[in-house]
Amino acid sequence: MFRGAFSIWGRDMLVLRRSIFSELVSVIAYPLTLYLAFGFGLKGYITAVNGVPYPLFIAPGLISMTAVNAAFDESSWSMWFHRKVQRTIEEYRVTPVTVYDIVIGKIFSGFSQGAVKGTVVFLVILILTPFRIDYANLPMYLLCIALSSMTFSCLGTICGTVIDKPENIGRVQSVVIVPLIFMAGIFFPLSSYPSSILPLIQLLPTTAVFEGARDALLTGTIPSQYLVNLVLSAAFCFTVAVYTFNRKMAE
Repeated sequence: MFRGAFSIWGRDMLVLRRSIFSELVSVIAYPLTLYLAFGFGLKGYITAVNGVPYPLFIAPGLISMTAVNAAFDESSWSMWFHRKVQRTIEEYRVTPVTVYDIVIGKIFSGFSQGAVKGTVVFLVILILTPFRIDYANLPMYLLCIALSSMTFSCLGTICGTVIDKPENIGRVQSVVIVPLIFMAGIFFPLSSYPSSILPLIQLLPTTAVFEGARDALLTGTIPSQYLVNLVLSAAFCFTVAVYTFNRKMAE
């Protein structure tokens, strides 16, 4: 069981190992720039949010953003490249690898890449800034990141399966993924929203990702509404990813 999934995961990790240095350099630059710009640039104007120092308030979200972005990028571009360039997907038709193996393998790959890149960003922030956490809170934080990475890996798999033009994957990131991320309260408390739209914002999967991750890393607990949101989002996206990919394989 899962032998095919682990084979696909192993292949993706081999590809990552060959370009690990350039991947890490590029992935560190963006969240670290945001942390320095907002965490230090606004520190004189925003001292604390809900009793939490502002640099500490935004750090968990930036680490989580790195992880889920890496999960989406790996799954979407890898799936598209295997399908349209290498034609690897066509080879799967004559092997005992199942649709579930492929999707689960991509989930493992997305989570692994997200974990590696998120860990590197965490270490860089830890070394260069006064950001500190209680390491006893890490298990709950990793649970949150695992569910989040599963959701974004499945979304990436869906995009890589149904999108034929590579530029359209970038458009999905710009028009859908990035706005959802920045609306989810990485840089400001959700209480800043008008009460009329706050319930809708709280229902967003990205809100569950970043608010849940922040609470998990700072307090060691994930609020129940966010945990339920994460589980349901991951299950729904997995179901859609399997259905979409199965239809594509049948064409």
